[in-house]
Amino acid sequence: MSDQPRETGSSEAADARQEAAEHVVDRVGSWDEGAEPQTVRDDLEEGMDKAGVEVDDAELDRMSDEIHDEGTTEAPDVE
Repeated sequence: MSDQPRETGSSEAADARQEAAEHVVDRVGSWDEGAEPQTVRDDLEEGMDKAGVEVDDAELDRMSDEIHDEGTTEAPDVE
């Protein structure tokens, strides 16, 4: 038996999902800066789906608007 708590695995998985979400936001922000918000949103949603990260619609809308308007946004907090 390991002396590490079982939560470590879930913590590592959460960290990996957070990192994946950040990579998606970085990629979409660099490729889609200035694109129409719907295009940005579609790319964010597709990237998050491929990364296995669940993001609600309101958060996708917020991020796509910020990337469209400012060229960047913060990644969502994922669990």
